[in-house]
Amino acid sequence: MRAVVARVTEASVVVGGETVGAIDEPGLLVLLGVHVDDTADKAPVMARKLHELRVLDGEQSCAGTGAPLLVVSQFTLYGDTRKGRRPSWSAAARPERAAEIFATVIGELSGRGARVSTGVFGAKMAVHSVNDGPFTVLVEV
Repeated sequence: MRAVVARVTEASVVVGGETVGAIDEPGLLVLLGVHVDDTADKAPVMARKLHELRVLDGEQSCAGTGAPLLVVSQFTLYGDTRKGRRPSWSAAARPERAAEIFATVIGELSGRGARVSTGVFGAKMAVHSVNDGPFTVLVEV
């Protein structure tokens, strides 16, 4: 499982002209990709890493400050561009499996007490964000 995590001052996800998820204060925007070999047992590990990632001001985490997370599914994180000009998506989990693991990560975050918003899995989404820093890291489990 792979996540691109950006520290943001605000972020939102729009589907069909409607805002479906948003954070309007400093927090984390998480683009989450699921690998074809990932299993649900990685979900609690990813949730812990995201919730406790100390990248907010003063090396704080969402767990320590109560800052929100906006988590968006992003299968393209497993696009392979090493050959040719067209990415291969063979390393990304099939949508039904990825949706299940994505939902498990969200459930684990919520179970930890995180304030979490999401996009709509599989939908065409417009993601808006104001990167703080800018500060963006890659998290893998």
